[in-house]
Amino acid sequence: MSAVAALLVAAPAAQAAADTPLRDLAAARGKAIGTAVTGSKLTGTYGDIAGREFNWLTPGNAMKWASVEPSRGTFDWTEADRIVDFAEAHDQDVRGHTLVWHSQNPDWLANGTWTPAQLRQLMTDHIALEVGRYKGRLAAWDVVNEPFNEDGTFRQTLWYNGLGADYIAQALTAARAADPAAKLYINDYNVEGVNAKSTALYNLVKDLKARGVPIDGVGLQAHLILGQVPATFQQNIQRFADLGLDVAVTELDIRMQTPATDAKLAQQRTEYEAVFKACVAVSRCTGVTVWGFTDSDSWIPDTFPGEGAATPYDANYQPKPAYYGIVTALGGTVTEPPPPTGCSAAYSVQSQWNTGFTGQVTISCAAGSSLSSWRATWTFGAGQRISQAWNATCTQTQAAVSCANASWNGSVPSGGSVTFGFNASWSGSNPAPTVTLG
Repeated sequence: MSAVAALLVAAPAAQAAADTPLRDLAAARGKAIGTAVTGSKLTGTYGDIAGREFNWLTPGNAMKWASVEPSRGTFDWTEADRIVDFAEAHDQDVRGHTLVWHSQNPDWLANGTWTPAQLRQLMTDHIALEVGRYKGRLAAWDVVNEPFNEDGTFRQTLWYNGLGADYIAQALTAARAADPAAKLYINDYNVEGVNAKSTALYNLVKDLKARGVPIDGVGLQAHLILGQVPATFQQNIQRFADLGLDVAVTELDIRMQTPATDAKLAQQRTEYEAVFKACVAVSRCTGVTVWGFTDSDSWIPDTFPGEGAATPYDANYQPKPAYYGIVTALGGTVTEPPPPTGCSAAYSVQSQWNTGFTGQVTISCAAGSSLSSWRATWTFGAGQRISQAWNATCTQTQAAVSCANASWNGSVPSGGSVTFGFNASWSGSNPAPTVTLG
């Protein structure tokens, strides 16, 4: 005795994920929403999403010193120019990233032997050249990146060891001279909440402002871990704003142990929403940039093995729950898409006796369709009640049943299937319900 119920719902394409693009929702709130991008990928679906959803772009690597001057006096601006050109074609601003940093410096610079005077000249010449090249075309620069240790002391770097703490003021002054209109930032990680490191940054920028050093804002990178978003996030943004500085969340991602599950993705959605709401609540928070919008372009898996799923879109450019958390935080509304066309649920009764039966649901995806997670729902029509389930987590409220994937079987590949089963009671009749995927 068996029956089959197929899913008959077509999914909208990724570009139809929200009625209003994120950039329009953000602009209505007076905020920016940005993403880090790889210039060579700015075509096809990647380019479509980057251009449609965001009003700021940050080069992920293309403007770092090792990228633009790999050999002394030899320059490569191809990737950086591609990003700036794309942004101008799509009415977007660009955040330059980054001018002075301890990492991703060319070997000739990092391994050289320099006097303080030589090192200062190299730094200021580099800033003058790069900022000057894009004068009037970039809205902001991360001038100095990651100057502090976790305890709030200055990081021992080529710049600090060679020039002392005043290298920061020198870099900012050089950047202002090269482009007086660009907003100048100091950017760091693990400074999202109130702690020793963020307090050191607070004291630094307060001192720089008192000395008349050009500084417009601070960047809070926000490379966060699921379940560890600081409770003092908004408070911390506000204290920097109270100094008369702009604040930008510059590199947001929220990573988790993989594989992702429905529960983790739901929590990630809540935490993305919380970060955006904290920015919306503070007038001098200029906006939020996500550090790559798709899991296929995220730095997390290579840097933190076993972790990932950190961005608002999955590797197939489909919006994840986090995307809808951003929409909600920005005041938008959206109907979350059903599973892709070509995926269906088949319900069958495997065996039956006088008071009970064993049921099975098979979730299948045709070629060209896939799922990263699933939930099957149905309503029993004759008082049947589930007593036990396997390969899924099932709940039943009166006649309504909802079964979500287990941690190991959320992924249904193109042309593949997964199956879960359950035991249930019945009395009188046992009609097959219609199953819906969601």
